Parts: sequence; structure tokens; C-alpha cells
Amino acid sequence: MINKKSVILGSLLALSMASASSWAAVSPDEASRLGKDLTPFGSIRAGNDSGTIPAWTGGLTKPPAGYQGSGQHHIDPFPKDEVLFTINASNMDLYAEHLTDGVRAMFEAYPASFRVPVYQSRRTHAIPEWVAENTRENAVKAEVVGKGEGLQGAFGGYPFPILHGNREQKAWQVIWNHLTRWRGVSATRRSSEVAVQVNGDYSLVTSQQEAFFNFYNPEGSESELDNIIFYYLSFTQSPPRLAGGAILVHETLNQIINPRNGWGYNAGQRRVRRAPNLGYDSPIAAAENLRTADDTDIFNGALDRYNWSYEGLKEIYIPYNNYRIGKKGLPYSEILGTSHLNPDYTRWELQRVHVVEATLKDGARHIYHKRRFYVDADSWNTVLLDQYDGRGELWRVTMGIAKNYYELPGVWTVLDVYHDLQAHRYHVLGLDTEEPNTRVFTDAVPNKRYFSPASLRRRSVR
Repeated sequence: MINKKSVILGSLLALSMASASSWAAVSPDEASRLGKDLTPFGSIRAGNDSGTIPAWTGGLTKPPAGYQGSGQHHIDPFPKDEVLFTINASNMDLYAEHLTDGVRAMFEAYPASFRVPVYQSRRTHAIPEWVAENTRENAVKAEVVGKGEGLQGAFGGYPFPILHGNREQKAWQVIWNHLTRWRGVSATRRSSEVAVQVNGDYSLVTSQQEAFFNFYNPEGSESELDNIIFYYLSFTQSPPRLAGGAILVHETLNQIINPRNGWGYNAGQRRVRRAPNLGYDSPIAAAENLRTADDTDIFNGALDRYNWSYEGLKEIYIPYNNYRIGKKGLPYSEILGTSHLNPDYTRWELQRVHVVEATLKDGARHIYHKRRFYVDADSWNTVLLDQYDGRGELWRVTMGIAKNYYELPGVWTVLDVYHDLQAHRYHVLGLDTEEPNTRVFTDAVPNKRYFSPASLRRRSVR
């Protein structure tokens, strides 16, 4: 059991007390529904009336035979599952009520190649008991600070398993659940990202990523948390022109009072410099400008440039339980199609999602005028995201290709994919099937000096 402490420092507490946007959390009676008619993470335990979405019965918590531990590429726990039906450009109208505008746009843009193979729905998300216990405590204590800028009263679990308040407040809660969702304590991975051109050509950018999710620090306390959600390091290893460069991020809970801290190391200059623009719509060079800074992890960072609205709970086909696309040894050339991932390796299921819409505030700047989020009701991962330009036209369609990491246990994305419908190019993060290992999870708590700017130059070598 984690010793719960307040997430926000005294300055944030003062802000929330002064804000008219702070409101009471749910009552103990409401919170008692968690683990009963609601799952431990707040979704509806029962299946739907038609039986196309099953009841949650505990999720996937044990690996299949042959799995030897974290870091091994995952064995498909459902090898006998077959495609129930396939949605494509010719029949998509039959399934319109369960499709996002972005997926429909993908059918229209690539009618000859893009398709959605639909499988049996399996609710595999699960969390450790200590995360469930903290989530129950968060339900009666957590509050959003100000106008969505930060949190208080939450630690070590989902802050808002039971949504409450008005549409704006519920939208903030959904996004904060995404930002602080359970992904283990520490994770490392060597993987590649690619920008796939119109003709299908691509060049790999390979890096080693290391993350410590301080929000789930099992030794956590207010002083140790220090307003940091997570620490993230990425060391570029290839191609040679980029090798040796590195990025360090300290992700803060309130980015208005204490903006995200970022540093970059340039191997050619052998210098560590602050990266003050590593946020919002700053372009990511390795993605050839197909991904913004706040596109990473599907969405990250401050909420302040948008007006937020909760649009309800819907049943949508989403990429879920995708084990085939992460199979060890599967060549990247087999995964990467000309305009999108190879549909033969994807798995889609009907699942419940929370729909949130964000519209750019008057006077605020961002390349996306509107964003529509589809957030898995079980895991709180944003799995689909439609993004619109200043003319109101659908511009980019983002997909989080998700599966259960049964060694955690918990659902997270295997690949994050960013489609530009206007440029007819796309970008993929997280390719690792040609690597010896996939993500390695550990409960070890690193010394935070390991994630200090001083460590960048020492550890970044060509």
C-alpha cells in the first residue's frame, strides 16, 4: 500500500482555494461502487445489452504459457480468435454509428487498402490492487486545479474514476486520467520511429527511451513528488547524423505555474541546453513535422489553450489487444504499408470510449483548431484522436494501437500512429519487433539524479 500524499505543492493548493473552478470530489457512497457495479478503474462492469461488449471479469493478469518475463515480446493470449467481419470503404455506412469521423476519413482517403478487421471484444485491462486502492481514495479527494491546469489530492492511481460535474469539468477529468494513467513504475525500451513518405519510403530513427512514472512512485511522498508526473530520457542511437543526441523531460502536473522542464544534448556541440519550446505545437524534427510536441503519447501537456467539452460515452471500434503487430521478428517492412499500417496485423474491437472535444480558445495559438478524443473507458488510454485545421477540415488522424501488457498488468499502446490526410504521409512511434526485446518494466525507483541535466552529457555518447 502506498502512503498517499497530496500531489501539488503549497502554491498549487493556494491557487485551487482561490479558484471558482475547484469543486468537491464524489462522496464515499459513490466511490464504494468501484469494484462492484463499476470496475476498480471506474468503467461499467456489465456488458452491453446486445452482448457485443462483454462484462469485465477481472481482465488479463496472467501471461500465456511460454512467456518468460518483462522484455520478451508478447505471446498472443488469443491465438485462435478469428476476424468476425471486416469494415472497408464499401460497407462502412453499415457500421457508421460505431466509427469515428477519422476512421471514416481513412476509408475515403485510402479506399483500396485501408480496412478494419473486427474481432471478438475482450476487456483485458487490469491494475494491481495497490493502484486500485489508491484509485478508490483518489475518487473522494482528487480535484482539478483552476481551469484544468493541475491536480491536487491524487497519487498512485486514476484521479477521477467516477466523472462528475459539468461537461467542461468531466472533460478535464478524462484528460487528466489519460495523462496520469497506469503504465507501471519504470520502463525502458529501444525502438524506432519512421515518417513514411507518399511512395512508402522511410528511414529509421532509433533511440533508447527510459521513463520513471513518479506519479506511481511506491516510495512516494509530497516532497519526493515535487510536482513531477514522470521523468523521461531519450538517447538517439541512429542514424549517424543524429546519434548521440538526447532529450530529457521533467513532466509537471501544473504546467502554468511550473511549465514542463526540458533539456536537449547536441552531440556535435557537446552541450546541454534548455528546451523551452518543447510543448504545444512545436514540431518534432525526427517525425518530419508529422507530430507536434503535444501529440506525443497521443496527447500530453497543458490544457490551457483549449475549451473542453465532454461529449459522452459511446461504443466505438478501436484498435485493441494488438499482439500480432508486436510479434518478435516481424519485419518493419511487413508492418508499414504505403499509406498506413498493414491491416493484416491489426485487431479492432467494439469497446466503450469517453468522447471529449477541445476547441481552440479565441486568441490562443495552435496548429489544431479542434481535437476530438476517444478515450478507452477501461484503461483511460486515448486510442483515437481526430484533429482539425483552422478551416475546420479534418487534417490528422491519430491511432494508439493498444494491447494488454500482462506483466504489469495493464493496457498501453504498442504503436502510436499519426496520419496526415492532406500530405498523404504518416508517422509511427514504437517499432521494436526487430529488436531483441520490447519494453522492460520494473518496480525499481531510480535515483532522481539519474534524470538530471548534468547526467545528459555524461551518458550521451556517439
